[in-house]
Amino acid sequence: MTQLDSLVSAFANLMWGPFLLFLLVGGGLYFTFYCRFTPFRYFQHGLDILLGKFDREDDPGDINHFQALSSALAGTVGMGNISGVAVAIHTGGPGALFWMWVSAMVGMSTKFFTCTLSILFRGEDDQGQLQGGPMYVIQEGLGKKFKPLAILFSSAGIIGCLPMFQANQLTQFARESILIPSGLFPSNINTGNLVIGILIAILVSMVILGGIKRIGLIAGKLVPFMVSLYLLAGLTIVIKNITELTSVVTLIFHDAFTGQAVMGGVVGEVIRQGIRRAVFSNEAGLGTEALAHGAAKTTEPIREGLVAMLGPFIDTILVCSITAIVIIVSGAWTTDLNGVSMTAQAFSTELGVVGTIVLSICVITFSITTMFGQSYYGAKCTGFLFGAKSKMYYNYFYISSTIIGATVSISFVINLIDGMYAVMAIPTMTSAIMLSPKVMTEARRYFSDLNPSAEK
Repeated sequence: MTQLDSLVSAFANLMWGPFLLFLLVGGGLYFTFYCRFTPFRYFQHGLDILLGKFDREDDPGDINHFQALSSALAGTVGMGNISGVAVAIHTGGPGALFWMWVSAMVGMSTKFFTCTLSILFRGEDDQGQLQGGPMYVIQEGLGKKFKPLAILFSSAGIIGCLPMFQANQLTQFARESILIPSGLFPSNINTGNLVIGILIAILVSMVILGGIKRIGLIAGKLVPFMVSLYLLAGLTIVIKNITELTSVVTLIFHDAFTGQAVMGGVVGEVIRQGIRRAVFSNEAGLGTEALAHGAAKTTEPIREGLVAMLGPFIDTILVCSITAIVIIVSGAWTTDLNGVSMTAQAFSTELGVVGTIVLSICVITFSITTMFGQSYYGAKCTGFLFGAKSKMYYNYFYISSTIIGATVSISFVINLIDGMYAVMAIPTMTSAIMLSPKVMTEARRYFSDLNPSAEK
């Protein structure tokens, strides 16, 4: 397994080289300036759309704007926010958080473009069902000669959207907080991991086999609850340590440009880890977000783009920042712990038993809802490649992969998913940049109708 770990790690590091970082950040900056900061100027309008002020039941699509964002957040607000941030700090130091912020800010514009396109260029599957996502954007927007890009995205999406990271971290949390303290499976912890993996598989199967409507319904109820609970606990810790907040922020900014805290001055690695973990968390530019938002009930592509751009703000600016600050003020980042164990240590140190209970609830809901959302992404990729009927078989493969994720190393899982995410980003960002004038044409029309004097 060590040789396989090394191979997958080399693949992930190769894919997350300077080119991809430039494509994601440079592309995001291009979108931000090209649209004249639309996501920030129309932030309130995006909230109005999210709250249902423009919903029409007879619009084409499967789920409303709120359920679309909840489904997308179900796929992004997950273990990446709890353990992924810890991985970033463990590997790149506190300064990685600054580059996560940068990635999230430009990611808001990226999602505005990619998710507007997912509605603007919806296509139909082989059963005539309306579908959205980067593969349909490429096929419908760029034409058949670019279909290899659509195939590349979908092929990588089948693996990249598997729930192995969430299953791995949920298993690690259950092992360290339940199995070991209770003395279960003391002689063979691998058996315990397998049992947990099977239980996760059963739970996930009860939801994802019901399709996007069931996923959207459950996500719409669970996601707001879990985000609010997590933020409340995190803010309690921040307020408790409010006198240290200035020194924490200073450390983050200082380390962002020196890398001295962990990487010994390798600033490039701090930047790479921050952007890599931010993209892993909020998925801006990967294309997965466009798969969820492409199912929204709307005839106005810009509306869904404005709803989608709220995702990185909630996911990274709010949730990831809370996690990072809690880890830093607690001192957990200076330990040898990594992943969810580091975050658990931080919450336990600051809030005692209450912190452990709150984090336990959040770990379970975050990881499970992420598995719900990502199953839909992988199924759509499978349907595009092999036909709509193949989605059922993918779901069984997806459920089985939770057991694999529960029993392999975190390094193997995170490098495999990271590598596939990188592959998915290339066709997503390429097509979005090429079709960006179409988005701006649509934006001028929409905002002119919304407020005739706003866009001239």
